[in-house]
Amino acid sequence: MCSRCAEGLRGVLHDHPTTVQRKTELGTIGGGGDRTLMIDHLAEEFVFSELQLLHDAGERFTVVSEERGHVDFGSPDLLFVVDPLDGSLNAKRGLRHHALSIAVADGPSMADVVLGYVCDLGTGEEWHATRGGGAFLDGEPVVPQPERRLDDGRFELVALESTNPVLLAQRAEELAQLTHRLRAYGVMAVTLCQVAETRVDAAVSLARTRAVDVAAAQLIVRESGGVIEFLDCPDGPLGAPLDLQPHFPIIAARNAAAVDTLRELPVVRAA
Repeated sequence: MCSRCAEGLRGVLHDHPTTVQRKTELGTIGGGGDRTLMIDHLAEEFVFSELQLLHDAGERFTVVSEERGHVDFGSPDLLFVVDPLDGSLNAKRGLRHHALSIAVADGPSMADVVLGYVCDLGTGEEWHATRGGGAFLDGEPVVPQPERRLDDGRFELVALESTNPVLLAQRAEELAQLTHRLRAYGVMAVTLCQVAETRVDAAVSLARTRAVDVAAAQLIVRESGGVIEFLDCPDGPLGAPLDLQPHFPIIAARNAAAVDTLRELPVVRAA
């Protein structure tokens, strides 16, 4: 179903290739609090058509979606946490990275995610993981490499999200202490997946994250052997709830020692 959704979204984007076509606003606010673009609406319509087919085949679940919010398909016991187009600003402007993110969970928190699927619709890469079953890229097991650090202990390359200029300015000194270079993909799900194969050494958010953006990718990182932590979550590092509200900043790295380094820096504490 996830792969069918991704293929359908490629068709939606192909049929609406220009910024003019993609930037149209519908005049509504989605369940996640953002203005709904026409491209968001079309993407979600396709994904929900596939979810309806799943329901018609006898499955019962609830969907937590970027645009529609909570949608009841017959049971609260199984959650589908869906962002049909993570990085819609990138998609609108014709930038490369934008993704479909789908997580399936048998409980209310990040620790309960049993399936994570992320398709970077710009590159065509498909990432997925199952709880206890490993992480995969384009159907092949993910093979992470050791992190890379400079002689002074800084990471060689860290991916950054929530790149509001004000937040960047406030944390510039701490970022300089953290890493030699930064990368910003503009898509939270894609950013986390880069940690799974150690394309970047770590990833941090400068603001609170939403489940629709990170639920699938955080499982992919963990099943690749990496470490995820939602900072200051009172229910533990994986206790962030699977709802629509932004709750906690997230850090991701290849090992616990790297997470300890990230945790100690105020760069990853949201206002």
